[in-house]
Amino acid sequence: MPLPVPPHAYPGARALILLHEAHLRDFLAVWRNAKSAGFTLPATEDPSYASLEHLLHHVFRAARGYMVWCCKTLDLPAPGIDKTPLPDTVEAEADAYIEHLLQAWTTPLAGEPEPRFNTEAPSVWKVVYCVDAMLEHAVMHPVRHAFQLRTLMGE
Repeated sequence: MPLPVPPHAYPGARALILLHEAHLRDFLAVWRNAKSAGFTLPATEDPSYASLEHLLHHVFRAARGYMVWCCKTLDLPAPGIDKTPLPDTVEAEADAYIEHLLQAWTTPLAGEPEPRFNTEAPSVWKVVYCVDAMLEHAVMHPVRHAFQLRTLMGE
């Protein structure tokens, strides 16, 4: 059941927030399927793929970071999202953390008019995004990782 997301001055932002929620929840379901199947990720030097727990931490940490970046870029108050649980505890804390994370996404951008979503700034990985594009990126991130896990598991 999706969280209630209030109307936003820019309806496109509300749509992306709802899409992000749906796809983050889907990723967690796919992740849990991989975990219960005993699936292990292929070896790589990327620390985000050291284990399924590292991947879950990566996806949650990114979701937190996208909203923090949006608020900072728009000079809004920090969204108050707790730090992401570390890989050794993320599985046990996943249900509570995803609810906290998604709830924190519901309102920070609500009052911002559409033109503000064209505000640009560099991401932490040095690519310049506007806020609207970062929200789209936030939607696609869990989609890509869910697709990745489904593909690796042969689904």
